[in-house]
Amino acid sequence: MVVERDDGESHKERVDRELAELLQGLRVAVTGVQVLFAFLLTLPFAAGFPKVDTVGRWLFFISLMSAAFASVCFITPAAQHRVLFRTGLKERMLHRANELGVAGAVFLAVAMTSAVGLVVEVVLNNWTAALFAAAVALASVWLWLVQPFADLYRFRRGLAGTDRR
Repeated sequence: MVVERDDGESHKERVDRELAELLQGLRVAVTGVQVLFAFLLTLPFAAGFPKVDTVGRWLFFISLMSAAFASVCFITPAAQHRVLFRTGLKERMLHRANELGVAGAVFLAVAMTSAVGLVVEVVLNNWTAALFAAAVALASVWLWLVQPFADLYRFRRGLAGTDRR
């Protein structure tokens, strides 16, 4: 028996809608990470790459691996959706995809931070690279993680004294 919600949306309809919304959001993220990943995959073959120092090579490696893991996290929900098609596990897949989206965002933030650090380190110097990489890290962590988790915390505290139906 399907229970209708006050807004007329059944549980199944809500899960279907939420999964579609989540997959659409991941499509946006995966495009960005794929562009960064493609750039990083070609970088070692560029003429000037042998001039990159040890710090730059570590920044490259961190960025490359983080972009690879972000790609895996962002692509996994679509792949699992195909494997688990019509199994009745859509709600489990939705929760897992949400967790993978958060993990992918963390990996993407690390990839972007280290990629910016690498480019600025090569173009300017280590001190400036650290400054600009820190700015990217701070902005992405603040906007992608701290703000939404703070909103979630405030929302849940506001509901603590009320009925959550």
